[in-house]
Amino acid sequence: MTGLRWHPGDASPAYLPMEIAAAARAPRSTAHVLRRSLDGARGLGTGGHVAAGDHDGHEVLGTLPPLFPEWLGDPGFAAAHDVRFPYIAGEMANGIAGTRLVIAMARADMLGFLGAGGMSLPALERAVAELSNTLAGRTNWGVNLLHAPNEPGHEDRVVDLLQQYRVPKVSASAFMDLTPAVVRCAVAGLSLDGSGAVLRRTHLFAKVSRPEVAEKFMSPAPADLLRLLVEQGAITADEARLAERVPLATDITVEGDSGGHTDNRPLTVVLPAVLALRENLARRHGHQERIRVGAAGGLGDPAGVAAAFACGADYVVTGTINQLSVEAELSQPAKDLLAGADLADVAMAPAGDMFEYGVKVQVLRRGTLYPTRAALLYDAYRAHENLEALPAELRARIERELLRCSVDEAWEQTRAFWQDRDPGQVTRAQTDGRHRMALVFRSYLGRAVRWAIDGEPGREADYQVWCGPAIGAFNRWIAGSPLADPANRTVAHIALNLLEGAAVATRAQQLRSYGIPVPRTGLHLPCHIS
Repeated sequence: MTGLRWHPGDASPAYLPMEIAAAARAPRSTAHVLRRSLDGARGLGTGGHVAAGDHDGHEVLGTLPPLFPEWLGDPGFAAAHDVRFPYIAGEMANGIAGTRLVIAMARADMLGFLGAGGMSLPALERAVAELSNTLAGRTNWGVNLLHAPNEPGHEDRVVDLLQQYRVPKVSASAFMDLTPAVVRCAVAGLSLDGSGAVLRRTHLFAKVSRPEVAEKFMSPAPADLLRLLVEQGAITADEARLAERVPLATDITVEGDSGGHTDNRPLTVVLPAVLALRENLARRHGHQERIRVGAAGGLGDPAGVAAAFACGADYVVTGTINQLSVEAELSQPAKDLLAGADLADVAMAPAGDMFEYGVKVQVLRRGTLYPTRAALLYDAYRAHENLEALPAELRARIERELLRCSVDEAWEQTRAFWQDRDPGQVTRAQTDGRHRMALVFRSYLGRAVRWAIDGEPGREADYQVWCGPAIGAFNRWIAGSPLADPANRTVAHIALNLLEGAAVATRAQQLRSYGIPVPRTGLHLPCHIS
């Protein structure tokens, strides 16, 4: 017992479920946990005043200070990245997360990453130049560096571009091991400030789904890669020495069951493991710089975002749901498919960028035949040595339903593409029939993405739309709210409503832990912050 009593004044105590829910929806207000002397019921008081006393008013069991969305994550995240909120709009490849989205997030005092994966170098340079000019003086924007195991030269050229334009944040994704390119991206530009602390020109975020990969990015860069980069003149000897003192990445984004590349692991399993690993590695390496750990994958409503913060996330990252935003560079027909999806309307399908390795991505299943058709191509690749070895019936089906041209015509189109992007792929395909088959099949996978982005008429059944189960949670959450209107779904409105709702969900759970019967309905409707 505190010996304190709450006096309502003009306010009223909340003991009924709907009264409690209304009070919980105002997390910015100080909340007093009350016990009614008449029957011992627990309730909530906002407003009024608290004073010492034995009989008057309602007994105060505890007091909860105001809770703001800005406070849900690590304050160090906001300071390091020049943002107000611990929230990122993640990279969606092929420029779906384009310049409009990144600029909108930066201007809303949040962080967004350009989806550089799959973009040609000229298109990427135009986008990065636009961001650099439009957001001059800001550091709260970034670009994705997608691992390209089949095109290591392309990965290097992307890093060249990122360094040329002094991109302040880089999100490295799909890496299973470190490459010289990603190490160079993080290490180039390291220097010392006046106090002897290491300063970074580039903040590297690493998106991971496995602790063993997280460990590579949470540790200093490997000595052999640093030596190689120094020998190549890619970094200086001073930069290599400074790299030995700091973790490679400043931020680790733990990815659960997400759209696109995913291990389908539950976020609540992987995130705690990586958080524990951070503490162990900090002790082992003696890091003075604290690595921030964020959460991504499966975040589609306020309860999910609140759960990520409750698990210890320093920040959160959304992806799938932002494809429904006004700024997303995705066609309206594809957005309409997403808007009709529920929790189970997703499937795993072969990945275009790692087709030969059997890697899969999570995509939309509802309204499209893409997962089935992509699997058909991968099975054909596994079973046959080259295009000429395809059984006549299978070859005819692929030509008729997927390629809509002969395999020979498809190869000519594919050859022209790779001749411009990476001529070495064409040279290899001329003597390696299996590789030629892979390139032709990958051309369908790649164009399936482009058809969805462009809204290609007649190709709706082939749309490849990266999508995780978060889309179902999002669609259920916004039903009947202002965000149900597509015109209201700006990327910033989505973010602010999720954060506000997460603050409400967090306050509700705080109250439940005090034994207050907070109802589970009526708490998470979007408030449409402008």
